[in-house]
Amino acid sequence: MSSQEAAHTGSLELTVVMPCLNEAETLAVCVDKAMAALRENNIAGEVVVADNGSTDGSQQIATDHGARVVNVPIRGYGAALNAGILAAEGKYVLMADADDSYNFAHIPRFLEKLRNGADLVMGNRFAGGIGPGAMPPLHKYLGNPVLSWMGRTLFHTPVGDFHCGIRAFSKSAYESLALRTTGMEFASEMVVKASLQKQNIVEVPTTLQKDGRSRPPHLKTWRDGWRHFRFLLLYSPRWLFLFPGLTLMLGGFGLMAWLMPAERPLGHVNLGVDTLAYAAAAVLLGFQLVFFGVAAKVFAITEGLLPEDESFNRWFQYITLETGLIAGVLLLLVGIGIAVSSVVGWAHTGYGHLPPVEMMRRTLPAMLCLMLGTQVCFGSFFLSLLGLRRR
Repeated sequence: MSSQEAAHTGSLELTVVMPCLNEAETLAVCVDKAMAALRENNIAGEVVVADNGSTDGSQQIATDHGARVVNVPIRGYGAALNAGILAAEGKYVLMADADDSYNFAHIPRFLEKLRNGADLVMGNRFAGGIGPGAMPPLHKYLGNPVLSWMGRTLFHTPVGDFHCGIRAFSKSAYESLALRTTGMEFASEMVVKASLQKQNIVEVPTTLQKDGRSRPPHLKTWRDGWRHFRFLLLYSPRWLFLFPGLTLMLGGFGLMAWLMPAERPLGHVNLGVDTLAYAAAAVLLGFQLVFFGVAAKVFAITEGLLPEDESFNRWFQYITLETGLIAGVLLLLVGIGIAVSSVVGWAHTGYGHLPPVEMMRRTLPAMLCLMLGTQVCFGSFFLSLLGLRRR
């Protein structure tokens, strides 16, 4: 059965999607190689070129070589790919750049894994081989390794090449991701959300060769590297907010407990009320970071940016508006109690001069409890408001 006949019967197995923006130099050879791989391996498939507004005749080149062109008015790498993938008629989709840097003869490797139940099949260029001049040294030895390590650490993604441009997936698995980004972050978002949804992600070795363009690539090292790095952090509120905040809070509380009774020697210096003030500030700052982390998580889940988290939902069965208000009021009462006891002690001295160090040991905890109590009360209302749609 030909690809055209398969399309009419709705039995296409694979769609190869290529994003395109002025790729006249290399588009024809890429389409030809993809078509040859489909034909030689008896794969019922098609090639879709998602054109992002080319002005060099790329659309006609794609059509002349047997590809189907999808015009995408919204600019961006992610926007082009998303439109091409949604227009795909195959059960599975393979995406790859149209710059002749990826080997379309490796299509069967990806398809085999999909047939065996994988949801997302990533190419690994480091395992397959990177040709001379194919990847800038900064990308090869710093950018990709660091970002791939972050992906494995933050999201437990089982891949060694987080940003490989050739990858394949089932269309149903892709649609469940509901990707939002339109730029280069699209590649990161796909892997992150697939990991968070616990999809079956596997890797196959692939190669990368120097592209066939005579112009510079669309990818900008520092700009797009920062965008990927920023995206990974934004999609992990635990690492961006929660863990640093808990570290500050626990460290601050521990230091305060150590310094409250008296000054403590540390080497050649004594740590006193000045250090106690910094410890209190660490507790307050840490609480704010923890609150930002929880609020970011609630907002992301409510808006569909992150999938539902069962462990997070279990916590919210106990951490409600009412429990937050109770905790906040208790902190306020503790702060007021310390303040009142300080005033009473001052009254016993006839409102005369008090040792500044002694009073600071009372004032700082009182101030901290009052500020934390106020923030907990109003923060509880804010979180409840954020979670209204989710509940």
